[in-house]
Amino acid sequence: MPLWVQRASNIFLIARFHGHASSKSLPSYGPEAVWFTKVVCLLCFHHSQSLDVFGSDYFRQNLDSHIAFNVIQHINTNLNNPRLAFRFFQCTRINLNLVHCIGTFNLLLRSLCQMGFHDLATLVFKYMKSDGYLLENSILETVVLALANAGKFETAKEILISQAELGREEGSIVRPFVHNSLLSLLMKRNRVDEAVDFFKDHILRSERLFPDTCTFNTVIRGLCRVGGVDKAFEFFNDMGSFGCFPDIVTYNILINGLCAVGQADRAQGLLRNLELQDGLSPDVVTYTSVISGYCKLGRMDEAINLMDEMITYGISPNLVTFNILINGFGKIGDMFSAIKMYGRMCAVGYPPDVVTFTSLIDGYCRTGELDQGLKLWDEMNTRNMSPNLYTFSVLISALSKENRLNEAREILRQLNLRDDIVPQPFVYNPVLDGFCKAGNLNEANVIAAEMESKGCCHDKITFTILILGHCMKGRMLEAMAIFDKMLSLGCVPDGITVSCLTSCLLKAGMAKEAYKLRLTSLKDLNRDLSSSKQSVPFRTSLDIPVAV
Repeated sequence: MPLWVQRASNIFLIARFHGHASSKSLPSYGPEAVWFTKVVCLLCFHHSQSLDVFGSDYFRQNLDSHIAFNVIQHINTNLNNPRLAFRFFQCTRINLNLVHCIGTFNLLLRSLCQMGFHDLATLVFKYMKSDGYLLENSILETVVLALANAGKFETAKEILISQAELGREEGSIVRPFVHNSLLSLLMKRNRVDEAVDFFKDHILRSERLFPDTCTFNTVIRGLCRVGGVDKAFEFFNDMGSFGCFPDIVTYNILINGLCAVGQADRAQGLLRNLELQDGLSPDVVTYTSVISGYCKLGRMDEAINLMDEMITYGISPNLVTFNILINGFGKIGDMFSAIKMYGRMCAVGYPPDVVTFTSLIDGYCRTGELDQGLKLWDEMNTRNMSPNLYTFSVLISALSKENRLNEAREILRQLNLRDDIVPQPFVYNPVLDGFCKAGNLNEANVIAAEMESKGCCHDKITFTILILGHCMKGRMLEAMAIFDKMLSLGCVPDGITVSCLTSCLLKAGMAKEAYKLRLTSLKDLNRDLSSSKQSVPFRTSLDIPVAV
């Protein structure tokens, strides 16, 4: 048995009979302290279920903050047990009244957050706060972002606010990176109102949380993403009051936000305003955003004029710019101009990508030239270019509308073989509707089963198609079963679905079932639809998203 283990046994006996222990404390440094630290670690390991062994006067007399730090560091690093390290910390703090050093708090907070013990980390911070310690910026960032990433936003905000209040006395300033990251995470989780309130009520009013341009950009971007452009402009106009000035990113966010809500003229006005700012000038993103806005409105002449203008100013359009214009021409059925723009894009060295082909295919389908779209589909395969979800949707919808169901079914089978695409109901619904109207319910049911096997939940349109399809063929029991499944999944039927199903039940002589159905459905129809699962609209044509 190693000597230090034998001595550990002895020290344990001494601890139990602390009345006979020496009153002389061990030094914090040197061989005796190293030996004592090993003893404490050994006792922690063997008595991990209960740390009552440290309740004696001997440990109260000889455990100091330096030794406790070394013990906690050893348990964390060598034993990889931050939970045990926390329990030792808590035991010595409460039972021995040990005042731990700032290093212990920093070590525990970092390790607990890294291991996902967020509740314990929050408790350590509360102890730290009561002891009057201030978090280092690097630790603060670790704790706040770990809590925010875990969805514990209230605790993250509370810690950030507390840090700012504590820092007021010591003149410490929290780096903007911390609250910028917190705001960004709130926005990504669609908690825009919460982010805006925290920004307005705390960051803008705090004496230690100073916003920068990035802070304003984060809030403005989040508001624009949900259509709150006017509110975003309020913060844009207030930037100067806080010593912040808009940069090209700020202008691009606002311009893109305006175009997203159909205000392309106002976006162009902001572009003109940008041109007047010292040290700032529009870039390809600025122009492409406004061009996209005009394309969405079908105002292709303005879009082309802006493209010519940007080229005149020495700003070269990129692949995104060309794709937006090609998509815009396709949306209004001007395939001559779309192909011309496609040729222009290739001439300046930009090879087409999946978005280019999808836009062209969509354009041909809109103009009734479906076979031309299928040729482009074949060309994509020749180029080993994988179609995306929207490419599949465009062709399946167009083929189904033309009643070319077998071809649509074949493309749907190709989609089902793709593991890299998560199918959505709007892709399946057109072909599902086609087979139901053709009376081929068996194939429709197979497709519905394929949807579920691919993890694609039925939406309101899917259920309605299946219910009405089975009603038209007189298969009322199956229609009722589908309706019951719809309700069980929280998908609220509309009045048309209920009315048609009720009418079919009455015609089939199932008056009792019809009455029961109407009573049940009335309760569901009176619910607040905003609290129920919403469906994706049935799409016969597609707006192809093009990133700017």
